[in-house]
Amino acid sequence: MFPDPVPSASGTTTPPRRNPLRWGVNYTPSEGWFHSWQDLDVDAVRADFESIAALGLDHVRIFPLWPLLQPNRSLIRPAGIADVGKVVDAAAEFALDVSVDGLQGHFSSYDFLPSWVTSWHRRNIYTDPQVVEAEVQLIRALATEVTSRPNVLGMTLGNETNQFAVERHPDQQLTTPAEMGEWFNTLLAAARKAWPTGMHQHSFDDNAWFVDSCPVTPGHATSLGDATTVHSWVFVAVAHLFPEGHPARTFFADYLVQLADAYSDDPARPIWLQEIGAPHPAVPFDGAADFLEQSLRPVLDTPNLWGVTWWCSHDVSRKLADFPELEYTLGLLDSERRPKPAGLRLAEMIAAEKASPTAPLQRSTALSFDPGDEATGMGRSVADPSGELFTSWLARAASGTKPALVRASKTSDADYLAARGITDVVN
Repeated sequence: MFPDPVPSASGTTTPPRRNPLRWGVNYTPSEGWFHSWQDLDVDAVRADFESIAALGLDHVRIFPLWPLLQPNRSLIRPAGIADVGKVVDAAAEFALDVSVDGLQGHFSSYDFLPSWVTSWHRRNIYTDPQVVEAEVQLIRALATEVTSRPNVLGMTLGNETNQFAVERHPDQQLTTPAEMGEWFNTLLAAARKAWPTGMHQHSFDDNAWFVDSCPVTPGHATSLGDATTVHSWVFVAVAHLFPEGHPARTFFADYLVQLADAYSDDPARPIWLQEIGAPHPAVPFDGAADFLEQSLRPVLDTPNLWGVTWWCSHDVSRKLADFPELEYTLGLLDSERRPKPAGLRLAEMIAAEKASPTAPLQRSTALSFDPGDEATGMGRSVADPSGELFTSWLARAASGTKPALVRASKTSDADYLAARGITDVVN
């Protein structure tokens, strides 16, 4: 039995959330970063999880390294898979649920590909049949290890797996949108077969929304897997266009969430704000807490928002060399596990939301746009923050209106518009 529907600003009604909004963090170990998987110290992990739980967070996303789990195409290390289970069990001690990433992959400017797909053994990770079969076996092994544990959520195939296929990558692996879709479907099917009850998805950076040549398309983003993931990083798409303090920076996450909503044919499809952070210098050190709150507030009333997972839990230790400068300061806690202002602000927000949750609100006004060829993604750049669509959307958002977005092909679909609560379409 659910409470009565909540009236929206337009006079329509929005069903309340079936489940509370989830609040989590991408787990960056305070000792040794992700290299700590090489010699896992479960006590150090427990201490990290204790500091995370103290902020009121309810889940973590973890990143075991692909080369350590599968150092040879035909060898998956049982000890490496068991370590993933140990981390999940440690999280349970602090009432934390866990989402497991599979093919790591790429993060924080570093690539972690196994040696059997690089250099002299270079093979395409998306299209080589033997490589894909090996990836399937790893996804199955991870899923099988954790599926019976009560505090697991599901799997993300890997972190921003499109990174290897984009033109800017120094060792680009070529693939087409059709081939990428087949790759996603193959790996998602493997996860689902081994773990039928999990919430499984794939992740990508914002090239998928803005760059015509990216082989991961908005269609892939919003139709494959159980949820659409959103990674909001202002230093990529907006910081070079809009100065410090400009509302484009704090409304960017909401814009991406609205794009995710617009591209989905299912108005109820869950959206997971899976990564969002406060990167310096795009966000000043003394402004991180305000940036966090001002970025998250606009999205909290999104009816189909599953949850928010901040990047990241702990700062990268200064003992580790050669990271981009911003990576050392993204934590909600420092490398000594002490809460930073942004962490304390998030804890306050979580407590307030648990006491009095933000009511879901359907957006009655939507800006329409034509994304071009949705099968290939050619034309999606119309939504880039340098364009007129973002400018028009932002003007309304900054004035206090809550604008949605809708594809031009959907503007004559009365049932679809009604399901999203859209009553006014602006061309």
